[in-house]
Amino acid sequence: MAKVVQFFKESYEEMTQKVTWPTWGELQNSAVLVLIASFIIALVVFAMDKGSTFVLDTFYKSLSN
Repeated sequence: MAKVVQFFKESYEEMTQKVTWPTWGELQNSAVLVLIASFIIALVVFAMDKGSTFVLDTFYKSLSN
């Protein structure tokens, strides 16, 4: 039990004294960057999905003729 208490004491000390936390502005900038990157990735995946659907539909239609 003493090891668990020691672990929490050391964790608290590290989080309060050794970790450098970002400022509010840095946090907002990072959040905006993640939002933009996520949107771009979603658009790429959407385009790949629509493109592959078009190619496969065209391929299957050519086989049925």
